[in-house]
Amino acid sequence: MSSASQSVAVPIESLDQLAAHIAAGEKPRADWRIGSEHEKFVFHRDDYSPLSYEGENGRPGIRHILEGFVERGWAPVREGGKLIATKLGGASVTLEPAGQFELSGAPLETIHQTCNETTAHLNTVKELGEKFNIGFLGLGYHPLMTREDARVMPKGRYNIMRAYMPKVGNLGLDMMLRTCTVQVNLDYGSEADMVEKMRVALALQPIATALFANSPFKEGKVSPYKSLRSQAWTDTDPDRTGMLPFVFEDGFGYERYIDYVLDVPMYFVHRDGQYIDASGQSFRDFLDGKLPALPGEKPTMADFDDHLTTLFPEVRLKTFIEMRGADGGPWSRLCALPAFWVGLLYDDEAQSAAWGLVKDWTAEERQAQRDGVPKDALQTEFRGEPLLNWAARALEIADLGLKNRARLSTSGETEQGFLASLQDSIRTGEAPADTLIRQLRDDWGGDFKKLFDAVSY
Repeated sequence: MSSASQSVAVPIESLDQLAAHIAAGEKPRADWRIGSEHEKFVFHRDDYSPLSYEGENGRPGIRHILEGFVERGWAPVREGGKLIATKLGGASVTLEPAGQFELSGAPLETIHQTCNETTAHLNTVKELGEKFNIGFLGLGYHPLMTREDARVMPKGRYNIMRAYMPKVGNLGLDMMLRTCTVQVNLDYGSEADMVEKMRVALALQPIATALFANSPFKEGKVSPYKSLRSQAWTDTDPDRTGMLPFVFEDGFGYERYIDYVLDVPMYFVHRDGQYIDASGQSFRDFLDGKLPALPGEKPTMADFDDHLTTLFPEVRLKTFIEMRGADGGPWSRLCALPAFWVGLLYDDEAQSAAWGLVKDWTAEERQAQRDGVPKDALQTEFRGEPLLNWAARALEIADLGLKNRARLSTSGETEQGFLASLQDSIRTGEAPADTLIRQLRDDWGGDFKKLFDAVSY
């Protein structure tokens, strides 16, 4: 999803300018789009080890995969002379800290289009996988790799983050190096629409985490968690993560969100192709020309946009809204996540019903859900019943929203079919993690090599 700002080098002269920047994301319904993102682990097929950036011992590296995209017409993006991303149209392929490979899709009109885009991308990585004897793994947390095994990518911002993370939490490095997610980015029509969408999305984010829970393994063992990825976020950095209870307070809007953004400590400032370490420093001081990392200098809108990308709440507001609660997973779930949220939030009847479902939940109840789902997923108890039942209600609303949207494929099908994998979870009571644990025990004899074979793209 592209930013609304067209002049990001403009100096920041007032807080009103920042709120106006977020407000510029407002769009008429006809212009609402869907931006999907997903990450996957990359591994050598012969020994399931992670890839370094350059490659070693005659084996390929992450760089070679990116070069494969460039050879197929994608434009290269370099940092310090190294290829770190590629772009084509509104889409990009980027690298996460330990080489997790991410597709950030173009803003598209329908789930049919987003799923076609995802399919085309996965077909390309599968082709490159055959060429280089590598695989791509669809899980939320790496099942074997230790922190020490992780191979760090040559991106300056990640070096700063890796140094800062252990100062503010115990699991931030695990989040950076050993997790993968799937996300969807959606538009809003007005400040009031943004407020309701943010509230619905935050309240239902634990249900999305439970439905997509797909990371039960750690270092070759079954962990106590169904979503170890989600658990890692609970001890990453309390200043920039969480359920944002202030979003539900009277008076929430663009200005209140800007207050939150400015109170989150910085990571860096980007100047002349270099990342300057400003970790722990205040953007408010930056606005006053008192940033220790750049004394006397004041920020531009580009700096503000960079700072927005360093906030990691369960739902993030920029000039669009990002849903951040789901584990990476199989092909079908990559299409199911945008279908779930589009169904809930891109139809008036469905959005109203979704708000009706959650509007009397207290901050304590929302947080209790968030605390419970990493371990228990759909079996988390909420108001005397399993969260599975609440997930079923949310899914019915999403299905209604997609039905009402009536966006048809070339063969005349609605977008409702993309919810099928989630409806399977409701019928069986199993999140993907439950299924994997059972298969590892009953079908694969505890052999993690078979897990790799089963969940690779």
